[in-house]
Parts: sequence; C-alpha cells; structure tokens
Amino acid sequence: MVELDKSISFDGRDIRLKVGLLAPQAGGSVLIQSGDTAVLVTATRAQGREGIDFLPLLVDYEERLYAAGRIPGGFLRREGRPPEKVTLTSRLIDRPLRPLFPSWLRDDIQIVATTLSMDEQVPPDVLAVTGASIAVLQAKIPFYGPMAAVRVGLVGDDFIINPTYREIESGDLDLIVAGSPDGVIMVEAGANQLPEQDIIEAIDFGYEAVRDLIEAQRELMASLGIEVTIAEPPVGDTTLEQFIRDRATTQIKGILSQFDLDKHSRDTALDEIKANSVVAAIAELPEDEPVRVAATEDDKAVGKIFKDITKQLMRRQIVEEGVRVDGRKLDEVRPVSCKVGLLPQRVHGSALFNRGLTQVLSTATLGTPGDAQKLDDLNPEEDKRYLHHYNFPPYSVGETKPMRSPGRREIGHGALAERAIVPVLPPQEDFPYVLRVVSEVLSSNGSTSMGSVCGSTLALMDAGVPLTKPVSGAAMGLIKEGDEVRILTDIQGIEDFLGDMDFKVAGTDTGITALQMDMKITGLSMDVISEAIKQARPARLHILEKMLVALDKPRTELSPFAPRLLTMRIDPDLIGLVIGPGGKTIKGITEQTGAKVDIEDDGTITVSAVDGEKAKKAINIIQGMTRKLNEGDVYSGRVTRIIPIGAFVELLPGKEGMIHISQLADYRVGRVEDEVAVGDEVVVKVREIDSKGRVNLTRLGIHPDEAAAAREAAAMT
Repeated sequence: MVELDKSISFDGRDIRLKVGLLAPQAGGSVLIQSGDTAVLVTATRAQGREGIDFLPLLVDYEERLYAAGRIPGGFLRREGRPPEKVTLTSRLIDRPLRPLFPSWLRDDIQIVATTLSMDEQVPPDVLAVTGASIAVLQAKIPFYGPMAAVRVGLVGDDFIINPTYREIESGDLDLIVAGSPDGVIMVEAGANQLPEQDIIEAIDFGYEAVRDLIEAQRELMASLGIEVTIAEPPVGDTTLEQFIRDRATTQIKGILSQFDLDKHSRDTALDEIKANSVVAAIAELPEDEPVRVAATEDDKAVGKIFKDITKQLMRRQIVEEGVRVDGRKLDEVRPVSCKVGLLPQRVHGSALFNRGLTQVLSTATLGTPGDAQKLDDLNPEEDKRYLHHYNFPPYSVGETKPMRSPGRREIGHGALAERAIVPVLPPQEDFPYVLRVVSEVLSSNGSTSMGSVCGSTLALMDAGVPLTKPVSGAAMGLIKEGDEVRILTDIQGIEDFLGDMDFKVAGTDTGITALQMDMKITGLSMDVISEAIKQARPARLHILEKMLVALDKPRTELSPFAPRLLTMRIDPDLIGLVIGPGGKTIKGITEQTGAKVDIEDDGTITVSAVDGEKAKKAINIIQGMTRKLNEGDVYSGRVTRIIPIGAFVELLPGKEGMIHISQLADYRVGRVEDEVAVGDEVVVKVREIDSKGRVNLTRLGIHPDEAAAAREAAAMT
C-alpha cells in the first residue's frame, strides 16, 4: 500500500491526511489529524445480499477514552454503551454521505470512524465526516463525491473555520457545513439568536472552505492513481414500469388533486388503486407474460414502481401548478393549536402542540443540581443541566411494532430540540434547577422535531422557567426538477418522503437558535438555501403567535410539587467540614431536615426540598457550621463532654469550645459537674481564640438580650 501524507491549512490551523499507513485490509482508510486530535476512518464494501432493495449503509463512530488519557469508569473499565454524543456524531457522518451513493447501489458498505487521540481543543466530528469521503474514494465505491465538512464559529464579528471548543463556547455560533461539488448537502447549527442573514453568510463562508477540502481530496486521489468518476447506473427492463404507469397514472393524479382528503383517506385510496388497477391486472396476465414474470421475480417491484410514480406526479403537481396534496399554497402553514397545563401539577409543566395531524405532548421537570447528567465521553463538558428527550411510539403513525430503547433518529431529534432551547434558558446562577423536557409524539405527519421545540417552550413556561424568549420552529421542504425549484413551508409526511430536502429552522422573534438541513440530492446552491431560511421566518413567527395565545409568558409560581432551591456559597476550604468523614455530616443534615444538599467544587451549596421550610432549616444548619467564630460572639450551645478543668460546648455543628472551670460562674466552682452536665443547653461567649485555633469560652459578662438572641438563633437551626 502506498503511503501518502498531505496537509491543508485553514486560518493557520493544519489538517493532515495520512493514507496507506493504517488498516491495510479495509477497502479505504485515512488518518485525519488537526492539532493533537486524530481520527482513523475506514470504508469497507461487501457484495450485496439477496433480496435487498435499499442501500445497507452502516456508519459507526467510536470514541476511545485512551484518546484523552483516561480510563473508563464502571466495573468493567472499558467502553460500553455509546453516549449520546457518539450516536449524534455517527448521524453527522451518515447524513451528508448517504445522498452521494447512487440510488441503485445495493452492496453492504460500512464506515467506521475511531478517535485515536484528542487534545480537547479540536472537535473530532468534522474531521470524521471529511475522512469518510476520503476512505470511500480510496475503496473505489460508486460515489458522487468528494464530500467534506467544516465547522464555522463566530468570535466577535469574525467567522472562523474549525474553532476550538473554547472558541465555540465563547462565541455565538456553532455551525457545521458539509458539501459536495454540486453544493451544500448538510447544515447543522446552534446559534445565539442570530439574524437570518448572519446564518446565510456563515454557511457561504463554510462552503468556501469545503471546496478547498474537496480539491485537496481530488489531488490526493490523483497522487494515489485513483480516478474520481461518477458511476453509470445499470440499465433495467422498463416493461413492468410502463404497464403500471399506463394503468395507474390518471387515477393517482385524481387522488392527488382531491385536496379535501386527509392523510388516512389518501393513503387508503392509493392502496386501492394499486390493488385493484395494478396487482389485480397483473394477476390476470398469462404466467409467461414478461410483465407478470418481472413482478413475480421481485415481489417488491410493483410497490416500489407505484411509489415512484406517485412521487413523480406529486412533485410535478407542485412544480407546475404550485399546489400541494392538501391544497395549501407553497408558503402556507397548517392549522396550529396549543394547550398548556394539560396534566396535573405533579408534572411540573406540560403543553400539547398541534399542527395539522402532528401532535406532540411535552412535559417539563424541575430537578436539583444533583440531577445533572454526568458525561462520560471525550467532550470537555462534564455535565448537562438541560436534557431534552424525544419519544416516537409506533401508534403515532398508526403502526404496531416492538417498543425498543431510543434509536439514532429519536436521539437526534431530541438533541436538535435541546439545541434550539438552550440559548434562551436562564443563567444557572439565577435559576439553578436542572431541567428535563420529554416530548412524546402522539401523532406524526411531518416535522415532529419542530413540534417538540414549540411544545417544549410552552411546557417550560408552564413550569415557571423564566425563558428569556419563547422559541418556535418550522420545517421547510424542497422539490427540484431540473432547473425548477419550489420551496415548501411546513412540510407534511408525504412531502418529506417524496421531496428533496428537510430543512428545520428554530428560533425566537429575534433570530435563529438551531438549524438542521438534510438533502436527498447531491447538493444545493447558496441562493436556494438563502431563500429557504428567509421563507422560514414568517412561518416561525406565525406559529409563535399561536403559541403565545395559549401562554404569553412564564408562570410566576412553580408547581407546589416542584423542589424549592436555596443556594449559598462557602469557602471551598470548608467543603470537607460540611461533608464530614465518609459523608457523615451531610447525611446527618439530610436525615435531620429532609432536604437534599448538593455541593460544587467552588463552594456553591444548593439545598432542595418540596417543603421550603425544610430547605431553610438545612441552610441555617450549614450557615452555622461554616460561620466564622469571633471573640465576643454569644452562642447557645450543648455540653458535649466534661473534664476536670472544664466543659466542652458545641457552639455550631462541628465546632466546639471549652469553658474553663473558672469561667463557669462568678464564684468559685469546686467541681464542673456541680454547674453543668452533658446535654445541658448553655449560653456562652467566645472569650478568646488562641494561636492554635482553640476556642475558649465564658459564661460571665453576658447581657440578657444577648442571651435571648443566642437562644432564638439556636432554635432556628
């Protein structure tokens, strides 16, 4: 195998491509590196299996914790179930790659990307996307590439290519652009309410760098002696297709032009045409008739051809007549309705969002800092305080199938909705709750992810979360026939399935917070992308207006079943005192008060309890424990032990002082036991704190008012 090493520079940051060094038995492999982050990407092709009528493409992204010099936790001390970030990166590689394989390809293809080293400065995800293209080209798999991806950040007023984690965190934009020679093929973005024009310019800026990476791949393949060519599709027999087209076209047109039909009625009518006008007609033909032979040899052929004809007719109707299957105009949104507070207040916040036949129930739960999700992956972020989970049960599309754990689609949709909401969450110091939103898709007919964004905004507001702005979202579609392009607002299921683009845009009335675009064609020009982003704005604002009719601002009171949080800050050196040996002290506070106590490394303490009085009691105890003793302070404490020369008194939890026998009374005391016993409550004054930190107390010279105040303070704790 020939070894080659090539470097490409962006904004002073190099990307190195090494081929022929690792994984010699894979069809193609590349080690792609930037800084100390290195990702090995391989592509392997196997002969197609019998009866497969789709492209069996597997894309797996793997993280190894040794890449960051860490040993995995848990009993096994090895990587186990992939974290969500790993699943999302697998999707990120798959989404721009899949449309570039020919539709007729049926071979098994597997892409494996493994992060071997990571410097916690350069994210490995976009490196893996570009590496996948290089590996596929090396493996000589039919492919309409090259394809590449870059990340675009916004620091101040400047766009930068492939920013570091720190630059992403401090900036207002985290955008990934993937493209092919034909144009942009995927966009993934989170933004801090940026105007549409800024997003458009960022995508254009990123695609310029993508073109450089595409050219570098061409040069690399030329150095390897590999010619990048577009594979010709196999020529098939069209006899069966023409037979079905002749018998079904007119009837399908009639159904697609009946705009008053709902989804179920339309699907039923199309199924009847297929059964009565196509399948039945084929069954009447002689067994040796070529049409019947073709249908018999491939039992899925009739259904596929019928679906393709339906797709072509629907697309033609939109392009030529400007009318959609439900009679809407191209920029028209389906009817929207919303309800809040649908569930009892034991669910801290709830909202139901309806748009056409799409229905999403979102719930919001307020948790304590200890509920934050600990992240065990290569991302420098250690935990998450906002969690958004998305569920898609089979009944939402009228189907029956086994219920399984969330798949890549569910994880991806939840992450998109989460990204859309994060920019409007209140700062942690103002609202220290951990938030979990769950979006249950109860009925699906297009863009449930954007329905989740809308429903979740209302659920959080219903829970009393002070969002800085409400967020809404809309999904845009595209039909491209030759040079004719039609952009569709608020696509429904059939338009998503039969169209060329799924472009989701979420944001506030100020600007965009999240963006996700996927293509089924090999690329899109910036002019069309710009038009789609701009066309989404009035749709978003229309939906937002309907949402605010249900609830126009966050509730001022939390559910009575939500925990009450009180926070305080102590000297970090005192954290050990509050926790106690083996956690004994903090457990004792919880048992005594019924409140939960969370302590952060910077000394921030959050106390939570559904009963606010319990939280206050725990705060008072901790304040007493961590309070600095000063000479002259008066306390009411409990005698803990007696020695011949005096008695020890617990002034505050974990803090003791001693009363010398001479300070027990204003007269001579013969025995300490004559004045006090273990367990007695006594009022004392701090007489002296010596150089070793020992606290000496006295019962002398205490004013009655001081004694009363000390007893009152002790009663409160």
